[in-house]
Amino acid sequence: MRPSRKFTVRIFLYSAVLAYLAADLLWFDGPVSQRVRRSMPGSTESIQSAKNQGVVARAFKYPIYLSQVERAMQERLWLEGKSAADLTPEQRHDARLAALNDLIDHELLRTKVQANQNDLPVSDQEIDDAVRRLASRFATREEMKAELAAEGIDSEKELRFRLAARLQQVKYIETRIAKDVAVSDDEAREWFAVNADKLAIPPRVHVRHVFLATLGVDPQQVRKKLDAAVARITSGAQTFEAVAGEISDDPRSKPVGGDLGWVTEDRLPADFATPVFRMQPGQPEIIRTKLGWHYVEVLEKRPRELRSFDEAKDEVIAALRSAKRAERVNAQRQAIRNTQKNVAVHVYYDMIPTE
Repeated sequence: MRPSRKFTVRIFLYSAVLAYLAADLLWFDGPVSQRVRRSMPGSTESIQSAKNQGVVARAFKYPIYLSQVERAMQERLWLEGKSAADLTPEQRHDARLAALNDLIDHELLRTKVQANQNDLPVSDQEIDDAVRRLASRFATREEMKAELAAEGIDSEKELRFRLAARLQQVKYIETRIAKDVAVSDDEAREWFAVNADKLAIPPRVHVRHVFLATLGVDPQQVRKKLDAAVARITSGAQTFEAVAGEISDDPRSKPVGGDLGWVTEDRLPADFATPVFRMQPGQPEIIRTKLGWHYVEVLEKRPRELRSFDEAKDEVIAALRSAKRAERVNAQRQAIRNTQKNVAVHVYYDMIPTE
């Protein structure tokens, strides 16, 4: 039985297509070959395309964008009470790399958690709390939406889904480290015996002031105003508290008669702390700082004091628990990375700003 004409034509066309594909892939750089190459994560074309979109790394198939790294770095610094402006260019580069490392771990952990998500329930209340904490880091709702949109989160539903995933990751880690971060009384006492000196209360002063700012005004005119106020205090015409409540430019201490409370030297600006800690109680002085003029009185001074174990116990246990937790979290992250050795993690280091 001879094959039909249609069958013969079909076989010929299939053969021609296969021959073209083979030639495209093996002998000349045709459109199919280029497209296949672009789809490969490690190819030059794929890497350049990713970089053009602001991608700085890939973990599994997930891209990590420079905007995410910058945001993660700002969050890390915010938790430390710092900002990027406080760092040198080298320190900012290191901070970005640390933030990127966290984001890579996050993606690896997210895949790990997916297999256990039914065992890690997250309530609506937990998600609501996470949304509020996130919103508190932005000046406006619009600013938050813009930042989330840059990370591909364009709806509240997607945001809640991402936050729930994050909470599940935290729970996954916590279930595996809980028994390893407990701190016994004996451990705390042993650490305190060696480090009690580090927990001593530094010298303190109880101080009050009347402050007049000099920013944008003639400092000598401000000084005359302060001299007049001091004269009213020393003559008994007005009390210190009354004058501070009337004219002081310090909004925090003004409502309480200029009282700054008990402070340590490291809590005050250097040009204010240095003269204040030299002063004696009951001998007020006028001092000048870069902010303005101050009429200052030290009410009482206390020397450096060692604390007892009972006084420092809660702080010691919290610090040791925190150190243990950080160590165990890092160990868990490393364990996850070790189980994912065959997973491609691509980092484009030239995309990380060095300034």
